[in-house]
Amino acid sequence: MQITEKTVKEVVVLSIRGKILMGEDIAIKKKIDELVEQGRHKVVVDLAEVPYIDSSGLGELIRCYTTVKRAGGSLKLANLTQKIVDLLTITKLVTVFEYYNSVDEAINSF
Repeated sequence: MQITEKTVKEVVVLSIRGKILMGEDIAIKKKIDELVEQGRHKVVVDLAEVPYIDSSGLGELIRCYTTVKRAGGSLKLANLTQKIVDLLTITKLVTVFEYYNSVDEAINSF
């Protein structure tokens, strides 16, 4: 899994490439912790290049969401595949995460 970061209009966009699996997902949490320490609390996670998330990876996304929320910020998801939307629906996490069809839509929602 690879994470690239860019900032657009004070919003940090984290683009993830690869599967989010047990053992590999810790990089996301580390990155979120760094951002929160820097006072950067507007985050969009771009999942366009994530074909699969296992239960551990989903748990890490929830931990990231909680970390940002507790810091007074907001974490939003963008470019979800249908499989990931289905996973969020089955787990009822569609009521927790805000998600958008594109990164631009997510950025503009702040």
